Amino acid sequence: MSRASLDKQPNEVAAMFDGVSARYDRTNTLLSFGLDRSWRAQTRAALALRVGERCLDLAAGTLVSTEELALSGAYVVGADLSQGMLRVGHRARPALSCLAADALALPFPDGCFDAVTISFGLRNISRVADALRELLRVTRPGGRLVVCEFSQPVFPALRRFYLGYLMRALPAVARRVSSNPDAYVYLAESIRAWPAQPDLGALMQEAGWTRVGWRNLTTGIVALHRATRP
Repeated sequence: MSRASLDKQPNEVAAMFDGVSARYDRTNTLLSFGLDRSWRAQTRAALALRVGERCLDLAAGTLVSTEELALSGAYVVGADLSQGMLRVGHRARPALSCLAADALALPFPDGCFDAVTISFGLRNISRVADALRELLRVTRPGGRLVVCEFSQPVFPALRRFYLGYLMRALPAVARRVSSNPDAYVYLAESIRAWPAQPDLGALMQEAGWTRVGWRNLTTGIVALHRATRP
């Protein structure tokens, strides 16, 4: 088992997720008190996919997010750096399309997707701006991006409680239910270090996305950022 460091070397991140893949979905549901299901549904609604559209689900992990997006009738491809996560996902959801891919060098031609999305994965990429530009490259003009990611609660008292949960309670719970508890120490640290909602929005604009906006979920514990390719 391994724990990635906050410099987010791709091989470390992939190995860490390989190590937690067997119990990843169950652990996430427990640690989020079941809110992960709602966050996936709201991501699908924000993308507003239509039947026949093509969508890339980046950092798809075990393909639970890909499965949710496919309910729209769109053709959805799940991509992830961790082959261990994809193997678990493919065994559980063999009808879905998936492949191993590096977010910084996606194996797709320019403008081939109507929509792209990444849930709880952008903060695990070493060069976030480059990943946003790569997502822009594979999206057609007028296509959409939705980023679902942990963020900063809007109420100061809740923010203090949340940070305490992240750094103390989350690793303690993970020790009981996860196959690699140390990975959740990294995940807690990566959430704490992640930029606030306006800062991520600015980064998306700098990468070339337009009409950038966001909506807080669960009082800002999670945020949905939306944008359009010009």
